[in-house]
Amino acid sequence: MRFTVPQFIEREAKIVGPLTFKQFIFFSIAGAICFIFYSILPFSIFLIVSIVLGGIAAAFAFLKIGGRPFPTILGNFLKYSFGPKMYIWKKKEVPIKMIEKEKIEEEKKEELPLKIAEKSQLKKLRTQIETKTK
Repeated sequence: MRFTVPQFIEREAKIVGPLTFKQFIFFSIAGAICFIFYSILPFSIFLIVSIVLGGIAAAFAFLKIGGRPFPTILGNFLKYSFGPKMYIWKKKEVPIKMIEKEKIEEEKKEELPLKIAEKSQLKKLRTQIETKTK
């Protein structure tokens, strides 16, 4: 095999000229709203509103923050702002208990002493490996 073929490439197809389908939809919705405002509002107000709507449509179509598209970021922001919040950890206030010295000494007496192994298993394994015996 002479050439490596890149895999997992995510690229949207260009449907309408240099625009993808989502970008075309954003601009067409903004254009429809501007057309409605053209017939309702005076020309000076229409011009201001259409510039603002064009900017919003361009932001929705082309703006990426941190490699993520603007509609995704806006949706996550709204979901977080208006959605329920769940707190995982809350510190509980526990009163301090006083322990008597006599109880501590009794607990120490009840503990079993530790056993110390006579021969290390690592030394035994090392000798087996060096002599190649089992």
